[in-house]
Formats: sequence, structure tokens, C-alpha cells
Amino acid sequence: MSSNNDEKHVKVLVLGAGPAGLSAALYAARAELEPVVLTGMQLGGQAALTNTIENYPGFPTGVGGAELGELFQKQAENFGAKVEFDLANEVDLSQRPFKVTTDNGVYKADTLILSTGANPTHLNVPGEVELTGRGVSYCATCDGWFFKEKKVVIVGGGDSALEEGLFITRYASSVTVIHRRDEFRASPVLQKRAKEHPKMNFIYDTVVTEVVGTGKVETLKLKNVKTGAESTFDTDGLFIFIGHIPNTQMFKGQLDMSDLGYVIVNDKMETNVAGVYAAGEIADPHFRQVITSAGMGAAAAIQATRFLEAESEHGLERSGASS
Repeated sequence: MSSNNDEKHVKVLVLGAGPAGLSAALYAARAELEPVVLTGMQLGGQAALTNTIENYPGFPTGVGGAELGELFQKQAENFGAKVEFDLANEVDLSQRPFKVTTDNGVYKADTLILSTGANPTHLNVPGEVELTGRGVSYCATCDGWFFKEKKVVIVGGGDSALEEGLFITRYASSVTVIHRRDEFRASPVLQKRAKEHPKMNFIYDTVVTEVVGTGKVETLKLKNVKTGAESTFDTDGLFIFIGHIPNTQMFKGQLDMSDLGYVIVNDKMETNVAGVYAAGEIADPHFRQVITSAGMGAAAAIQATRFLEAESEHGLERSGASS
């Protein structure tokens, strides 16, 4: 062990305290591995920003996103997980134990579970941030129900935009898709379904320049990118689906990633580096749900436990004194 008092040795280090990270911590703690979770900037992950989560099992009337995150944390801590309000800045995966440098010190970790999540791409227009959770949303399956018999706008032109738009037609009275180009990137099947749906309308060659409302979304300011013409559009909700950016910058050049920057894992949540696992939205461009992220986190922790057990059986157990 280094003489540096700020350097700590742990068996399992979890980066990220969303559903994936806290579920991983729960499973690792129950295996008596004393995991440490570094929260990063957002305790509870993106789920904590959701006003009400109605599709997580066990909560028949729904649960607040922040409240669910707190429950995840308490449960993990009850079994011995340690949650640190700290941010990882640099990760060295070139040798074990892996070295993680944070705002507050250095960790040496026998195994790493990466659950740093992904952030939805924003429009970056006035009013968007202020009205997030008050009509502006990035998740139809999370928030679609709140727009029963209301007018909704979708921004985007890919598969997720049309999939989410079709999903919201179950609730909304109308769904208008605004796209900055004159044709969609979405698959032909999705385009056909969307265009044939009686509740769906389309505005092409147009961008949202401002979200307007007092306490909730009321109006969008629009601009036609070809003519420059400006207009307004009244709506109750704005759903933005122009992509996600996985928080994987720290791991570039060290882990295999997809073209979109997601960490590539196998069905055991293993990355290309032995002892490093990834779970949740950092490795999931498809589902992005609390329950799927939690499941991936549990799987990663189970696999990390087996990895450490196999090492121990082969006489390669590392201790704090020998590292």
C-alpha cells in the first residue's frame, strides 16, 4: 500500500451512483466485498431527475426519481457499501489494481464496475433547462402518461424519435414531430407507421429556437432552416430525442467502444479488460430504463464476485498490504 494517505485500496470500485451503480453496489456488498461507489456529479443518475417513475416494479402508484435513488443507496449501504460524494477524473486500466484518480485522492481497485451513464443531447435553446420536468422531457416511457389528451411535440428524426412519438400517441391528443431536415433517418417501417397514424403530424426543415412558458411549457418558437421564416407553436409538452452521449471519455483508448462511444460488453457485462465491467446506459444504447440498468448492474457485480473468487482460489488474491 502506498504511504500516501489519500490512496485507498478496494476490491470493488463502482463509478456512478445511478440504478446500475447502486444495484452493483448492493450485490457486491452482499457478497461481503465492501464496494465503494463514487457518485460523480449526480447521485441517482438520470432517474433522479425524473419527477415520477411509474414503471419500476414494486411501486404500484409510482415513486419519485430522487426518492428511488435514495432507497437504492440506503439498501446498498445497509449491506456495507460505501457511497462517496466524489468524482473520478482519470482511470488507468493498463495494470491491476486499476488506478482511479478522483477529486479527493487515489483508489486502487481489484475490479471496476463502470456505470457513468449517458446524457441526452440537448437542444441548448433558451427555456429548455428551466422547463425540464415541467413539460420538457427526454424520456417518453417515463413521462408520456402525464400528457393524456394533451398536445405534444417531438424533436428528432431517427428511430428513437418516431418510436417514442408512436408510444406517446397512446396518451396525447396529438403528436407533432419537428425535424430540421426534409426527411427522416428512421427506418422505413417506423416512418410508414408514423405517417399512417392519425394522431401524428410533421413539420420539416424546422428547428426549435426557444421554449416559452411560465411554470410549464406553453409555446415553442420555431425557425425554418431553409426560408428563415419564424413562427410559434402552442404545445403542452416537448420531448427531445436527438441522441445520447455516453459518459465514456475517460475510458477512450483503454476499452473497446462502439462508433457511438458506448462501451462494448458481452452478456456477462465484461469489457475487453479482465476485471472491468460496464453496466447501465454507458453500455446500453437501446433500452435506457431504470430496471434494465439495475439488472445490468447486478450482473456486473455477480461477475466481479466470481472473478475475485476464481483469483482467490488460484492463490492470486491481492490484499491491501501487498498491492
